[in-house]
Amino acid sequence: MKIIYSFNKKGFEAQYWQQEIAAGSGQWGTFIPFNHDPYLDVLRYVRAQLLDNLYFNREPALLQMYEDLRSLIAREGADALIVDNCFPYHPEFLRTLNVYKVLRTSDGPLAAYDRDFAYVHAYDHVLYHSPAYSADLDMEEKLRYVGARRADFWPLGLFDRMFDTSLNEQSILEHPRDLDIVFVGALYVNKMPLLARVKKAFGKRAHLHGLASWKMNAYFNAKHGWPGWIRPISFDQYVPLYQRARIGINVHNRGIYTVGNFRLFELPANGVMQISDGGRFLPRWFTPGKEIVGYEDADDLVRKIAYYLDHDDERRDVALAGYRAVVGRHRIRQRLQEAAEIIGRAIAA
Repeated sequence: MKIIYSFNKKGFEAQYWQQEIAAGSGQWGTFIPFNHDPYLDVLRYVRAQLLDNLYFNREPALLQMYEDLRSLIAREGADALIVDNCFPYHPEFLRTLNVYKVLRTSDGPLAAYDRDFAYVHAYDHVLYHSPAYSADLDMEEKLRYVGARRADFWPLGLFDRMFDTSLNEQSILEHPRDLDIVFVGALYVNKMPLLARVKKAFGKRAHLHGLASWKMNAYFNAKHGWPGWIRPISFDQYVPLYQRARIGINVHNRGIYTVGNFRLFELPANGVMQISDGGRFLPRWFTPGKEIVGYEDADDLVRKIAYYLDHDDERRDVALAGYRAVVGRHRIRQRLQEAAEIIGRAIAA
C-alpha cells in the first residue's frame, strides 16, 4: 500500500517531517511525503471559508498545488492520502481524486469549527489526535455527530529529531540538569494565568519560552503583574534546553479538552519529568503517577513542582519511566505503522 502524507511545515520542521515520514515506510506500506506549505501562505486558507474563497477565484498557486498532488498520486499509484493540520484541499477537488482520503486532525476543539468539521464530509476517514473534546462529548462522538464515515484515535508522536537517539536508559538522566522548571509553547491567553502563577511561585527557577509577540508579552505582564518576559526559541534549540531540565510542565490551551500535543512526548524523550494537565484522558498515553504526573489547577501544579524538586529520587523515577514509555510506544515510525494498519483495514472492509 502506498500512502501520500500531505503536511505543511517550514525550515527545520519541514526537513525532519520529510525525512521521517519517508523513513516510516516498511512492510506495512510506503509513505510518500508531500509538503504543501510552499505553495501558499497558510494564513490564506487557515479557515474553511478562506479556502472556499481561493477555490472560487481559481487562485493559481492553489491550482498548481492541486495539479502537483494529482500528478504525484498518478505517478506513485497511491492508494491513500493523509492530509495533516491546516487543510488546503477544497472538497470539490477532493471528490475528483480516486484514492482513500484521510483527514488527520491535530489541534482539537479550538480549531475544529474553523478547519476540521467543515471538511469531514469530503474524507473517507478521520484520524483524531486526542479523545478529548468537551464536557458533553468526546472527540469520536463529535466526529460521528458531524458526519464522519469512520473515525479512529491516532495520537501524535515523537520525531527522532526531537531527542537524542544515541542515549538510552542508562545515559538519558546523566546530563547536568541545571534548569529546575521549563515550559516551551505558545503564549495563549488561556494559558497566561497558570504560567504567571508558576513564574511568580518559582521566580528564576522557572524558564518559560514560546511563541509570543511583544504585544502578547505586554498584555501578559500588564494583566498578571509582571511575571516575566516570554522569549521564543527555535525548534533546533528544544532538545538542548530539555536536556538541561529537571521538570517540564505541559499546559494545553483548553486544559483537559485539548490534551495531546507534541510536548507530551518530547519532554519525557529528553529525560524530563513531566507534569501535565489532561485529567482522565492522560492514561490514553501514559500511566499517571508512574510515567507522568497530572495536575488539576495552578495551585496543584505549584504544589507538585515543589514536591518533586524536593524529592529528586522520585522525580528521576518518573522521568525514567516516562522515557521508557515514549521510546517504547510513541515514536513516529510506530505511529506510521499504526496508520497504515488502520487504513489498510478500512480499505479492506
